[in-house]
Amino acid sequence: MRRMPSTPVSLLLASASPARRTTLIAAGVTPHVRVSTVDEDATVASAEAVNGPLEAPDVALLLARAKAEDVVSTIEAEEADAADQGLPDDLLVLGCDSVLELDGEVHGKPADAAEAVERWQRMRGRSGVLHTGHWLVDLRHPDDGGTGGMVGGTASTTVHFAQLDDDEITAYVATGEPLHVAGAFTIDGLGGPFVAAIEGDPSTVVGVSLPLLRELVRGLGVAWHDLRTA
Repeated sequence: MRRMPSTPVSLLLASASPARRTTLIAAGVTPHVRVSTVDEDATVASAEAVNGPLEAPDVALLLARAKAEDVVSTIEAEEADAADQGLPDDLLVLGCDSVLELDGEVHGKPADAAEAVERWQRMRGRSGVLHTGHWLVDLRHPDDGGTGGMVGGTASTTVHFAQLDDDEITAYVATGEPLHVAGAFTIDGLGGPFVAAIEGDPSTVVGVSLPLLRELVRGLGVAWHDLRTA
């Protein structure tokens, strides 16, 4: 393993997810944020046209990589145009994506309330696996320890759902929360009471696995404490 740097390193999160940002901040890392413009359905369809059907963990990793690389391309284009982007030079760019695997099927965010209700009617009283893909790109200058490298991985956690009745499902979907999150549920929000138990890392279910991210950061020669801003 490369020697860990002794100077701070900045993290840029290629995601609009407030839950991911909040999780990182709680762990002492306040990220910069740039939102990708990746068309998730088109990205998966293109990959499957070449490689055939993808397993759920691979879908999560594919989309995490696409989001990270999309934001990296935007940053590099701004640099080429000498645009003032207000970003530091010591960046690691992190893309994340989460999907729920249920009955061998891959589920992201539901398209509408009707789909969210149907999803919960299938999930209640059962278990699924939440996969969160991570892709990390090193944009630091070589003089600052930059490797120019990229690393990725997927963390998976089994989620056991409570036995909800139809009224509970309808009321939960009416809050709007299930429409904005992979799998149509949260454990750190209004959906928390409906998750009976989990097997694995809780932060994976929130959308960014802190233990996996630490390992990926170390793979680029960066100590976790050099990411901390608090």
